Amino acid sequence: MRIGWLGLGAMGAPMAGCLARAGHSVVAYDIVPGRAAALAGDGVRAADSITGAVRDAEIAAIMVATPDQVDQVLFGPAGAAGSLAAGAVVVIMATVGPEVVAEVATRLGRGGVTVVDAPVSGGVQRAAAGDLLIMVSGAQDAAGRVRPLLDALARSAPVVGPAPGDGQRMKLVNQLLCGVHIAAAAEALAFGESLGLDPGECWRVLRDGAAASFMFEDRGERMIAGEFREPRSALDIFVKDMGLVSAAAEHAGASATLTAAARRLYEEGHGRGLGRLDDSALIEVLRQDRPERPRSRADDQSPGHAGFSD
Repeated sequence: MRIGWLGLGAMGAPMAGCLARAGHSVVAYDIVPGRAAALAGDGVRAADSITGAVRDAEIAAIMVATPDQVDQVLFGPAGAAGSLAAGAVVVIMATVGPEVVAEVATRLGRGGVTVVDAPVSGGVQRAAAGDLLIMVSGAQDAAGRVRPLLDALARSAPVVGPAPGDGQRMKLVNQLLCGVHIAAAAEALAFGESLGLDPGECWRVLRDGAAASFMFEDRGERMIAGEFREPRSALDIFVKDMGLVSAAAEHAGASATLTAAARRLYEEGHGRGLGRLDDSALIEVLRQDRPERPRSRADDQSPGHAGFSD
């Protein structure tokens, strides 16, 4: 398939490379110079503009970070909308909220371009391996046309609804769980440290029990290693996503108590300058907020000490 790919960040780059290795013709563009050219070894061809990437494409895939970026790449002064042929399909793979995708579908539909809503989950390593979960929604014929793209990128790509925006709704449920799980992992490991426990030992012991989760396994390892400088998923992504979850919950009249608590932590991390770091850096917010570590049992049993501390 002829695919124009827009957005080559932490997830977009390995996804574009995965598609090219699967045999699709991928022409890619990113606002950061050199990102597309760096994928030449995978067979991705670099475009020098948005329009150059999508001009001859059957499918235009968008993997940017924010609703504003979706608007710019499609409808900005140098946007893709004017270069898309009638009959093309735009696949929105970013998490930007259901209202944004529905509006894009309406605007592009006037020119005979169809939108498939297909937000992704799984992380950088799974993106490179074609092992993502993709939550697909849209018209049946359009979803069928992009199935080869979905199958190259995903281990599972279920159709979750008939309209663009339904995939975003499912992704927001996913992001609620992911955001809360990361926050819970950070709080648990910081709590263990405050009790005088080795956080690495906490992680190794608890990852095999009932408290285990993907986020505790994956982010927990990075939390104890302090590997924050090269983000696999930036903390600011969850500032955005938990905001989207909160807005959708308010609109639906749904309870979002845990979302609100986790959202405050991500926003605090952004305020402390952690936003561009890996989202596992959230543990630093909890470490900074805690009081001085109390004495551990090991401290209390040190030579010259008898009984409990005051």
